Amino acid sequence: MVRPARKVNIVKKRTKPFVRVQSDRFKRVPTSWRRPVGIDSRTRRRFKGTRPHAKIGYGSNKKTRFLLPDGFRKFTVHNKKDLESLVMLNRTYAAEIAHDIGAKKRVELIERAKQLSIKVINPDARIRSVEN
Repeated sequence: MVRPARKVNIVKKRTKPFVRVQSDRFKRVPTSWRRPVGIDSRTRRRFKGTRPHAKIGYGSNKKTRFLLPDGFRKFTVHNKKDLESLVMLNRTYAAEIAHDIGAKKRVELIERAKQLSIKVINPDARIRSVEN
């Protein structure tokens, strides 16, 4: 099994989602974050006791941004050429086979990835249903 070049501890500054103002009061207001813009809005003016704003300070560390928990970065693969572009980077990137790849091509890509010792994130997708 391929291991990442270096395992870095991933630290998230905030894991809870930022919730839209008054989404808890009205069903018509969805929870997805929108910046408050009202002229009298307590949240926009950042009064004490109001919910936090999404801002740049909550961003992830550059070294760990887009890292998967196992230490690899994700790279979507559509064909063998894409897969072979990962040969030198097989300890940094893991291949993810695109959703629109059929079962037959998927099997070929997984076999080729094994030969090149490239980790595939979703090797079982769509293949189990064909075998059964």
